[in-house]
Amino acid sequence: MMTDKEVSKFLSLVLRHAPEKIDLPLDKQGWAETQVLLRKAKKAGKLFDETTLKRVVAENDKQRFTLSANGQRIRAAQGHSLKNIDLGLIPAQPPELLWHGTARDVLDAIFAQGLLPGRRQYVHLSKDQHTALSVGARHGKAVALGVEAGRMAQDGFVFLQADNGVWLTQQVPPSYLRW
Repeated sequence: MMTDKEVSKFLSLVLRHAPEKIDLPLDKQGWAETQVLLRKAKKAGKLFDETTLKRVVAENDKQRFTLSANGQRIRAAQGHSLKNIDLGLIPAQPPELLWHGTARDVLDAIFAQGLLPGRRQYVHLSKDQHTALSVGARHGKAVALGVEAGRMAQDGFVFLQADNGVWLTQQVPPSYLRW
């Protein structure tokens, strides 16, 4: 059996980036049938059960995954590199200030180009500086940049909020960043 951490990493892979690794069908909103996921994972040698799956979803520190109300479907809350996924999120008014965690060594590029989604669909923003720093620490010496989200929204930029509370936007020009 896989550890919870291994299951979480596996779910991130197949629900956010590469469902083809196990031939997992996702619908247009990113949902997969839970039983199909478990069956395809087992066939690929990734052994975990429904109880483990539910625990990993419930206890994931960043709430990366969402189970449908009846528990029969699962999807990633955000972070897809798959371009054909539409989570069906409705534009929302963000708080005045949001945060983006990154590595110190990429600051020159960020202040030149702004925040771009890279391989993902959206730039991810956090409600608090602490969360942003923990995200940034995955990429090197972490820094948290303030994003003037309220001003961006007034200027016509669209913000979405994922199921797990992460704020999403297409880009953040440098003029909206606070150091």
